[in-house]
Formats: sequence, C-alpha cells, structure tokens
Amino acid sequence: MHPLTPAERNSWISTSTLHEAADRLARAPSVAVVTHGKPDGDAVGSAVALTRALIHRGRRAAAVFPPPYVERFGAFVGRTPMLVIPEKASGAEIEKSLGFEPKAIAVVDTGSWQQLGQARAWLESRQDRVVIIDHHPSGDPAVGLSRHIDPKAAACCELIADVCRMITGAPSAKKLPLDVAEPLYLGLATDTGFFRYSNVTPRAMRLAADLIEAGADNVRIMQVSEQGERPARLRLLARALANMKYIGDDRLAVISISDQDLVDTGADLEETSGLTDLPLSVASVRVVAVLTEVGGKVTKISLRSKPPVGPLDPDVDVNDAARALGGGGHVRAAGARINAPLKEAEPKVIAVLSAAVAAAPHGPREAGA
Repeated sequence: MHPLTPAERNSWISTSTLHEAADRLARAPSVAVVTHGKPDGDAVGSAVALTRALIHRGRRAAAVFPPPYVERFGAFVGRTPMLVIPEKASGAEIEKSLGFEPKAIAVVDTGSWQQLGQARAWLESRQDRVVIIDHHPSGDPAVGLSRHIDPKAAACCELIADVCRMITGAPSAKKLPLDVAEPLYLGLATDTGFFRYSNVTPRAMRLAADLIEAGADNVRIMQVSEQGERPARLRLLARALANMKYIGDDRLAVISISDQDLVDTGADLEETSGLTDLPLSVASVRVVAVLTEVGGKVTKISLRSKPPVGPLDPDVDVNDAARALGGGGHVRAAGARINAPLKEAEPKVIAVLSAAVAAAPHGPREAGA
C-alpha cells in the first residue's frame, strides 16, 4: 500500500483497489474475517464467503462476530470456522478463542466502531493488519488504513464476490465454488430486499444470475431467510402495526416497540428486524422509523425511505437523519442508537425525521444527480 496522505488517512475513502485487497488477504497465511454485531444477511454472507474462499486457497481463516450474534442465518454458516467474541474479552483472549494469530484481518460490511463493539480494542492494536471492504458511505477511518469503499455497490457481497473470485482463481462468479456462491447470494438478495429496493443495479442482477449459475439455490435461500419465522414474530407484527403512528400528512410512519411488547408477544429482539419494510407499502409513506427499546435504557432506531416517483414526493436521505441521531448507514436504509428509554427517544426521532421530510428536495432526482 502506498504511503497515505493526511486526507487519505483521516477520511472515509478508498485507499486500495479490490485487487490489492484480495492480494493482501491471499498472501496472508492466516486471516480473521470480522463483521458487525447482530449480523444481517450481507454481513454473514460476506464473512462466510470470504472465509471459505481463503480456506479454498489453503489459508487458515475464520469468521469473527462481535456480540450480539443472532442465529437467523446459522444455516448458511454451517461448519465454517467462526467465533462469537466473548463479552469483555481482551485481544489475547480473542486470539486464544480463535485458535490462531491472524496475520491479516478483513473487516467487511462495516467500518464503524459502534458496530464493531467488542472487537474495537483488539482491532485498534492491529490497525496495520486490517483490510476494510465495505459499501457504506460513512465510517471511522481509524478502523483500518487499507480500505476499499464503494457506496454504489448494492451489497458488500457484491464487492466480496470479486475478492473471492480473485482469491480462488475463478474466471468469473459463475465458476465460484458452491459453498462460496451461496452465502454471496444470501447477502446480495437480503440487502436488496430480494431485488425490490432502489439499490438494485444491472451489476447486481448480473451477479445474482452468475451465482445461481454457480449453484446457489435462490428458492432455498429465500425460504430459509424470509419464511422461517416463529408465531411470536406475527404477534409482534400485529401489535406493531396496531400502534403505528402516521405523521406529517402520512409521509412518516413510526413503529415503537417497548420491552413490554416483547414480553407480551413472546418475541425477541431478533424478531424486530424487517419491520421497516411494511409501512412502505402505503403510497403516502416516504420514511419509516422502527424504534425498539432495549432493557429500558437504550432505544435502537431503524430507518428506511423510498425514492420519489412523483413531483411532490420528498426525497429523504435517512443516512443524514441517522447521523443527526448518532448513527449512519445508506441513503435509503440507516440506523442509530439513543441512550434513553423509548418514551424519551421517540419524540427526538420524530422531530429529526419530521425536519428531514420538510427539508428534503421533491421529485425524482435528475440522471447523474
């Protein structure tokens, strides 16, 4: 990697190409592949696919997940070497649990200290080994000096697919090993809402076709990831929709889930995921916020918006709104955490989002904007 300028060192920008990232990881005899806590399909897919590609290359590798870890995508992890970092573990304890000292550390689908949580102290003392591959438009540059950031990628798995191809020597994604292609398809499909969201591009669709040709079973992946809910999830869904608030000419929808709601319905925190998609089926709703209380002291916030189709539709960047609340993410999907109970957090979130809707430009963006 070339010597970094102060701007490169301190800005959330790419400092290496994907080829350089792949080459560095392929040359390392041992690699830890780290992603964010409470991993979604893209995080699991990216970490598992890259770990398996490195093992195919003959390298020692394992996926590493900071807590909390959820089992939703456990079927796609299988026997892949992995570690959920123990609470309050030191760097030495992490590597003892891992079973080896990684000579390189890939950080995928995040570059946020907040999301890396329990892994922070370990990573801070190994910054020179870190290679970040991410598609989020914001992050903490101090996580690693070697970074490839592409916010135009529909999913991190879109970038990891190229890295896996380079590491395994596959001439195209069509020729990737099946055990690599399947988690890649998981990440690409879930981060695009199974190809319904505005981040879908021709590049993403071509990759999806190539991964299916490599053997990824799109029907199985959809059923396992989208149709495996417990009855408690639907009880929670019914309560969430019954209590949903419409604000500002029904352009903003807010769902608030308290600790008591989880107790009453028998649902757990994992089962609050995906609720942001439902209110977007209402034509007038442009922005959705789902607020989930955790332990009466913290409120987690998930935000989603949809692009305008008419001249009067506000074009809301929820990444900006999330950053105002201490979080971040993408233009259409973002999140944050507020250290306050739900009753205190809700009016703050509504105020920020109401202001964002009011200030947003209207109508579809012009081509190239």
